[in-house]
Amino acid sequence: MLQNNNNNIEVGRFVVSPMTQARDGGGFDALVSIRSGRGMASVDRVMRFTPQFISPQAALRYAQDQGLAWARCH
Repeated sequence: MLQNNNNNIEVGRFVVSPMTQARDGGGFDALVSIRSGRGMASVDRVMRFTPQFISPQAALRYAQDQGLAWARCH
């Protein structure tokens, strides 16, 4: 189950939403949604990262850092 703690961050024309997901065997995945545009012209990119984390807080922090870095470069 994905968890988004409403940590939406606006960076220019993007909205970065870091998320976590518990793994079946233990640990957590880091994911981030990056949205731009409005209505029918909106685009939502979702990225899942390779590292496994032992806590949801660590996964959320990683997703946030990666999402912000991506948004600042684009």
